[in-house]
Amino acid sequence: MKKSFQLLLIFLLAVSMFLVGCSSKTNEVTGDKKDTVSDSGTKKDTLVYGRGGDSTSLDPITSTEGETFKVTENIFETLIQYGDQDTTINPGLAESWEVTPDGLTYTFKLRQGVKFHDGTDFNAEAVIFNFDRWMNGNADSFPYYTMFGGYKGEKGHVIKEVKAVDDHTVQFVLTRPQAPFLKNLAMSPFGIASPAAVKKYGDKFREHPVGTGPFKFVEWKENDTITLEKNPDYWQKGYPKLNKVIFRVIPENTARLNALANGEIDVMDGLNNSDEATVKANANLQVIERPSMNVGYIGLTTTRKPFDNKLVRQAINFAIDKKSIIDAFYGGKALEAVNPMPPSIEGYNKSIEPYPYDLEKAKQLLKEAGYEKGFETDLWAMPVARPYIPEAQKVAEVIQESLSKIGIKAKIQSVDWATYLEKATKGEFDMFMLGWTGDNGDPDNFLYTLLDKDSIGSNNYSYYSNDQLHEILIKAQTETDQAKRNALYEQAQVIIHDDAPWVPLVHSTPLLAAGKDVVNYLPHPTGSEALTKVEFK
Repeated sequence: MKKSFQLLLIFLLAVSMFLVGCSSKTNEVTGDKKDTVSDSGTKKDTLVYGRGGDSTSLDPITSTEGETFKVTENIFETLIQYGDQDTTINPGLAESWEVTPDGLTYTFKLRQGVKFHDGTDFNAEAVIFNFDRWMNGNADSFPYYTMFGGYKGEKGHVIKEVKAVDDHTVQFVLTRPQAPFLKNLAMSPFGIASPAAVKKYGDKFREHPVGTGPFKFVEWKENDTITLEKNPDYWQKGYPKLNKVIFRVIPENTARLNALANGEIDVMDGLNNSDEATVKANANLQVIERPSMNVGYIGLTTTRKPFDNKLVRQAINFAIDKKSIIDAFYGGKALEAVNPMPPSIEGYNKSIEPYPYDLEKAKQLLKEAGYEKGFETDLWAMPVARPYIPEAQKVAEVIQESLSKIGIKAKIQSVDWATYLEKATKGEFDMFMLGWTGDNGDPDNFLYTLLDKDSIGSNNYSYYSNDQLHEILIKAQTETDQAKRNALYEQAQVIIHDDAPWVPLVHSTPLLAAGKDVVNYLPHPTGSEALTKVEFK
């Protein structure tokens, strides 16, 4: 019996060693077990997403940058959600809604049986808690809430009251109609958070996010990885398909592509246009195009000399050769920008003539402004790849060269991404490179959000203010006839073009790359998508 027992132990040891050999390989990305790779053919269920920069917060209402929303779109959900690849309005945490004929009262029927990740109930009181929290904040704490015209007690604030009709019915009463109200509700920043978690963590909630989404937060290693895991109690049965998602920071686009080719990551954003052919030539990889809804621009801070002078701002518009930038860095997958919003957005003014590349005209305007000999300034370039400007440092060098031809000596500066955004928000830059990916497909989300005086201190980084423009944009928000709204937005673009607070550069078609085995990845024009349906072959 002892001999038989010894033989049995030897047999079991051999089997266990065989199973270890067939089990998951160690993930070179994180050093953890990567459950997605198995010699025995087990289906992958962990997605590693490579991106250029870290999130600045995991509480979406506290941020305005896309790296935050890439992650939070998978943790939180909104009352209304967009279509998989467009900005059509669809049920989200609200199953249905009704609007009164005067456009002042919205009644939402909420989805029943939904739980937050901490096990607490999603209901009308949770919705009220979130909106009360946001409307009692300010532009520093909750910058995106300006989409609703300001904060509680301010003249422009459109939400008069949010109240519960019953546990699963919530009603919004507005002070005036707001045409993009429903589209605004679907924006990433307005993901509904667990009231219990917000109370528990306070200011630290940005590091401990709790929503109702397909994935739950696990861990954040700053400037390295953010790990999410499947929400087993998710209300959409059968989803998500993945067990885990790891967002990994790899600042350089080329290094990110190498990581993809080596199998260290499964998806990457910020693919250089110049690398598209390389990806297509690799049988193990695929190129993914994001539907375009963006603008890349040079901001000119209008409260800082010499950019408080319109003639100087116009001169810079004449001095930059956008075509050469597009030819050099976008591989034909970008349009020259004329206006602050792309031609795909309703209300785009096609009749506005672009500033031509004209150095003599630029010099003439500088002379009229009193800067015949030019001046010295700082040109701030983004430290990370963005969809609208994937190679910011190189583009900055081209702009620097152009400006030197009219006597402007621009010193290229940069700083880490979080500090970059903080400085831009405070109006501390002279000239700076930034961009915008539309949140909801409405012209209001470009013109009002980025260039109205209400948005100074949130998304209006140029600190541009024009009272006439403000009146037009508020009127356009209130107008429910789309044709009349479009006419107002066309007027607004004429004013902006003449005042020139920006140099609009490009509207790009952003590229991503992924392993061939990644399926059902549906890139969204807003720049952030839930990975609910993604899986591996």
